[in-house]
Amino acid sequence: MRKAEIVIIGGGVVGASVAFHLTERGAKDVLILETQPVQGKGSTGAATGGVRSQFETDVNILMSLYSIDFFRNWEIDCGYEPRGYLFFATTDEQFEYLKTNVEKQHRIGVKGVEVMTCDEIAKRIPGMNCDDIVGGSFGATDGFIDPLAVMRGFAKGAIARGARLEFDSNVTGIETHGGEVTAVATNNGTIECDNVVLCAGAWAKALAATAGIDLPVEPMRRQIVWARSESPLPEDLPMVIDLGSGFHFRPAKDTTNELMFAYPDPDEQPSFDTSLDDNFVQKIRERARQRAPFLYETEVVREKCRVGLYENSPDHHAILGGCGVDGLYFANGFSGHGVMHSPATGRALSEIILDGKANFLDVSCLSIDRFERGELLRETAFI
Repeated sequence: MRKAEIVIIGGGVVGASVAFHLTERGAKDVLILETQPVQGKGSTGAATGGVRSQFETDVNILMSLYSIDFFRNWEIDCGYEPRGYLFFATTDEQFEYLKTNVEKQHRIGVKGVEVMTCDEIAKRIPGMNCDDIVGGSFGATDGFIDPLAVMRGFAKGAIARGARLEFDSNVTGIETHGGEVTAVATNNGTIECDNVVLCAGAWAKALAATAGIDLPVEPMRRQIVWARSESPLPEDLPMVIDLGSGFHFRPAKDTTNELMFAYPDPDEQPSFDTSLDDNFVQKIRERARQRAPFLYETEVVREKCRVGLYENSPDHHAILGGCGVDGLYFANGFSGHGVMHSPATGRALSEIILDGKANFLDVSCLSIDRFERGELLRETAFI
């Protein structure tokens, strides 16, 4: 029977980051199990690659500050491009929410975030319908990264320091005895281990259940529509988000006339469906038509559209750390923020596993125990 000290289930950006940070701390016997024949075929490869510090809760803001600084200074070129995030409000209540968040973000240490008037938004995004916009907020250090480059950078660093990465390795169960992890069962046989880090995204719930743990995450389809304009898009277009509906758009990397639309469709039900829905395409194009002619006057590029799965938790915050089974750790429930928070997540899990707690940042509020205690977190601006 094969053995490993630490087994990481899931080779996407989160699992790769955990391996990277564990080996950086000196862990040698780290094994990443990836169910696909190559990395990046799951949620990582379908992500838009946005990063932002404009959050409501302290822990999300702090995780973003750490992660954005990591991306900015990493020796790996991960494509960090600070084009900015612009949230706009269409009611006074929404605008007050954004202003309150900006004040908190300033207190915590976010640089370059500011409140914007409707006129300032209209000037920054020429051609956008601003008739119903009250105001907004803009974060200058928010922007874009390349999710696959981040994942590959983490994996390469981990492997260089001794981690192993196995493909086509489908984990079927986590084995325990006396309240402790003992092994993982796979299609390639059983692997004895002392620790398991579950980084399987939307597929994590079923695996956690094999260890007797109810992990409150559910899969939710997220469809990203890619479109091409005959004319160049407005210069320096940032990520633009309607706070009320969650409809958002951003320019595609390395083009002047292609962009992506996305929208958290309230009619979407939990499922593992990753097909592109033509009805959704029409629905989101109608929202684009209402918001700006330069959005609607585009052609959908179906071969570039992306469909992936969010792993939503009940409060749209990550679930990080251990549980009632010794040696079993979670990095799940990111609700769309897994890529952007992957550096902070990897460091937090490495410190929790090796030191007993995350010392660089208190992430105890993200433990799975919060659901049993009824201490859910609040975050309105999730997209």
